[in-house]
Amino acid sequence: MRARGFVLWFTGLSGAGKSTLASRVAPILRERGLQVEILDGDAVRENLSKGLSFSKADRDVNVRRIAFVANLLARNGVCAITAAISPYRAIREECRRRSEAPFVEVFVDAPLSVTEARDVKGLYKQARAGEIPHFTGVTDPYEPPLDPEIVVRTGEESLEASVAHIIAALEARGLVPA
Repeated sequence: MRARGFVLWFTGLSGAGKSTLASRVAPILRERGLQVEILDGDAVRENLSKGLSFSKADRDVNVRRIAFVANLLARNGVCAITAAISPYRAIREECRRRSEAPFVEVFVDAPLSVTEARDVKGLYKQARAGEIPHFTGVTDPYEPPLDPEIVVRTGEESLEASVAHIIAALEARGLVPA
């Protein structure tokens, strides 16, 4: 019997921990026999969305592309993990509606003060200096999900606790074997 695919959609501010969590959750799912692919926002922008700006319209195009690929993977039995800011609620909801496989939204909730303090790439500093226009959380909005399946608070809990919370929630939904 083929494994059931699903979309695990991480959303949150830059620096909230989406990519870190995705990279920690993926090997656990593989160990449990699932096929897993990570669609990281930065990699997708470089390879599938090169040339798009950070305007709302272009961000929506980028998120739709991520969702399209995630859906292709998931409907073919793969756990498609996305790690992209995906700042606008309406487009995330559109992605959920279009998904042909279970769609699990994970809100990686970290306050702006925490994400700015982490700022490993120096992006917040550049945005505050006016060097990066349309930067989510600084000059563009981030719309938190209203009813995500999973919430992890990476400003308050350890990485290990967040990973354990995600895995337990997937087990409870019958998407991941215990």
